[in-house]
Amino acid sequence: MLEKIIILDFGSQYTQLIARRVRELNVYCEIHPFNNIPEISSDVKGIIFSGSPYSVRQEDAPQIDIARFHQKYPLLGVCYGAQYIAQHSGGEVQPSSIREYGRANLGFIAPDNKLFKNIGAGSQVWMSHGDTITSIPEDFELIASTDSVKVAAYQVRGTDTYAIQFHPEVTHSTDGKQLLANFLVDICGCRQEWTPDAFVDTTITSLREKLGDDKVVLALSGGVDSSVAAILLHKAIGKNLHCIFVDNGLLRKGEYDAVLEQYKHLGLNIKGVDAKDRFLGQLAGVSDPEQKRKAIGRVFIEVFDDEAHEVKDVKWLAQGTIYPDVIESVSVKGPSATIKSHHNVGGLPDFMKLKVVEPLNTLFKDEVRRVGTSLGLEDFIIGRHPFPGPGLAIRILGEVTAEKVAILQEADAIYINNLKEAGLYDKIWQAGAIFLPVRSVGVMGDERTYENVVCLRAVESVDGMTADWCHLPYNVLAKISNEIINKVKGINRVVYDISSKPPATIEWE
Repeated sequence: MLEKIIILDFGSQYTQLIARRVRELNVYCEIHPFNNIPEISSDVKGIIFSGSPYSVRQEDAPQIDIARFHQKYPLLGVCYGAQYIAQHSGGEVQPSSIREYGRANLGFIAPDNKLFKNIGAGSQVWMSHGDTITSIPEDFELIASTDSVKVAAYQVRGTDTYAIQFHPEVTHSTDGKQLLANFLVDICGCRQEWTPDAFVDTTITSLREKLGDDKVVLALSGGVDSSVAAILLHKAIGKNLHCIFVDNGLLRKGEYDAVLEQYKHLGLNIKGVDAKDRFLGQLAGVSDPEQKRKAIGRVFIEVFDDEAHEVKDVKWLAQGTIYPDVIESVSVKGPSATIKSHHNVGGLPDFMKLKVVEPLNTLFKDEVRRVGTSLGLEDFIIGRHPFPGPGLAIRILGEVTAEKVAILQEADAIYINNLKEAGLYDKIWQAGAIFLPVRSVGVMGDERTYENVVCLRAVESVDGMTADWCHLPYNVLAKISNEIINKVKGINRVVYDISSKPPATIEWE
């Protein structure tokens, strides 16, 4: 039986980071909204309450029945979770005299407390709260303090209920991983058996049982998610997996032929479909980014449905959906607001009467890569940068034309090749060029030009939920700019995007 930790999400920006840290300790966990809690099964080893943007003093603050968990499971409250447990047990929470945000040090730690095993006084922690726990009930024991926060951590005496005012999941809390390990291993009794190899073995077995002799179709993109999903399914059902790779005319330069070539030696049953004209035809005259996405999605489904019907008696559609997509589709406030229409979650059109199988829907992106390594996939697949489902259509701001696609493909190829030559590609989460709806004056030789502008984008991230722009060396940027302007007809200016996420998104559309 797979042991698990349940993380109840009260809306904190750090909730997914808690889950990632738990997974890094080889313990499986699931995030569930506080207002949509599943039945707690016998394999649950402990519960974590997340932080929240709310104050426990607000009338509309998230509410939960603590008695459902207290003394039934080991429980760890983090920030809002700590304040909520204290307040609803008879303690008091008041506005902080000064907003407590940033680094702090634990001046006092209760000796021999399980939660703080191997953590010494002076340990740095990260605070992020506007309220303070000013008093705790008599049956609560104070187990950590900082100079400005007396109740930095507490335990309910005689129970495995603990709470901390700081965030152990962020790297600024230097012993945060140790604290989480103490909770998971010493308090919850987790065996730390959640590993890539274990995931591969259990998933292949589960897929064989679920799919039997049924046929499955999968849309391959060449990216890491669909590649890992394909190999898992191939190991489970062999030739009953039918992979379809659609050329929508919006891929990177030479990508269609390169992807087909790369998959040859993997033994996958794959068919390439050239549908460039069909996609570009539907994009003619369309400038709105959401309309472009919808047009591409509609045509893709039509093309994929045509090809799926060529596979006799197919029963299943496989998708490379990963865990962040699932989490965002069932957020604390209900289905999350549509930022852009490109997630796999959401089902299929009625005319596609196929059941859905998603072998990666419990994994974060970095876990998908580790599973890919366990499966023996080569680095050129595992290390590929994420690429948007609508392809270059959303890196061309405004109307998409074949001419713009060709220009952007050339510029993007020069950019990516230079990053690889400089040894920078594998240090970057995602990079790409964007074709801007801007023309600028330039001079080439003795002639005045009035041509297009491309913007280079490169970000560092772990899972794409947040991202920082990359500080690329000036000499590399200079070489890329010079090569693009000299070699790509139609471009006379190159700029670099220095925006982080948030507030900007990684893609421009």
